[in-house]
Amino acid sequence: MPLTDTAIRNTASREKPYKIFDGGGLHLLINPGGSRLWRLKYRFGGREKLLSLGPYPLVSLKLAREKRDAAKLLLLEDKDPGEERKLARIEAERERAVTFGVVAREYLSKLEKEGRAPATLKKLNWLISQTEPMLSERPVAQIETPDVLRLLRQVESKGTYETTSRLRSTIGSVFRYAIATGRAHKDPTEALKGALIRPQVRSRSAILDPKELGLLLNRIDAFSGQPATKHALHLLALLAPRPGELRLATWDEFERQEATWRVPAERMKMRRPHRVPLPRQALDQLKELHRHTGTSDYLFPSARSWKKPMSENTLNAALRRMGYSSDQITAHGFRATFSTFANESGLWAADAVERALAHVEGNDVRRAYVRGEHWEERVRMADWWAKKLDQLRTDAAGQ
Repeated sequence: MPLTDTAIRNTASREKPYKIFDGGGLHLLINPGGSRLWRLKYRFGGREKLLSLGPYPLVSLKLAREKRDAAKLLLLEDKDPGEERKLARIEAERERAVTFGVVAREYLSKLEKEGRAPATLKKLNWLISQTEPMLSERPVAQIETPDVLRLLRQVESKGTYETTSRLRSTIGSVFRYAIATGRAHKDPTEALKGALIRPQVRSRSAILDPKELGLLLNRIDAFSGQPATKHALHLLALLAPRPGELRLATWDEFERQEATWRVPAERMKMRRPHRVPLPRQALDQLKELHRHTGTSDYLFPSARSWKKPMSENTLNAALRRMGYSSDQITAHGFRATFSTFANESGLWAADAVERALAHVEGNDVRRAYVRGEHWEERVRMADWWAKKLDQLRTDAAGQ
């Protein structure tokens, strides 16, 4: 006869445990101490087994019957309810162990093995550190969109909109890696597009007026700081590299007999090796610079230790010392200066200018055809640009 709640409440404990049965293998075990525990007896693979369903009255008679029926459905599918419960428990424990922080560290390790630039890895590590502790200790599969939004709103409230945007992108990259490796099922940052304040896009400040450029070159000539810093500024103007590419340059990358600087792929933004033609004026700068820093591996070693490169703030600090604000020029702005003058001259193919700047064609089809380095043209362009700077310097000095 099926059990009723009244019958269960009227049961009393005895000296020994005993059972009262409901049906289909479901029964209630009543212990001497008064505890009442639901059990399900079933057979699987020819063996009798027992499944615990929880204590009464926390698990009511109705809920116990629902659990019994769910177990019976698994048996119909030739699944052992006890083993299925163990697997679910293991999976839950695995999910709790796989936190966002664990996946993020694994993702960063992957990028490092792929040869990402140290500067890039440093920035990503810093961004990931912003997720502590709000996300880093949470199981990655349990993080929802509102959880990420709360974190991003905290960062956004400081007015750092660019950082907020990059942090959202980085968190999204970690989630996509988690999905690919079977630790998550969705990327909660997808729904946040448009929810955050969009940072204003600002171009790198650069000097584009010929007279002002000539004055700047003369001020660099008169710079009274470290000689290496002065040479670095001159080489920025002459060669238009990214500041990081120049700051981390080592002497073994320069073939002065062939007048070529070979920048290895790991230091390039687009992860491709890059050749830079060296005009006579650049070779003169290198010759003079070698007198000051030739015993270091780096062209521009740190003032504190010659085993380390110059600080990334040194060049911009030198420009500020010469009286230029960040709205007038930055170290990166020399690239825009070169690009503007070269393109507006009408003397050089746009592809040659882009290749000189180590830009990669964004159009996939076009990139498949534009593979050359335009080396011969770039050699002539480098010579033209060096002479152009000399002329601007002379013109400004005579005014």
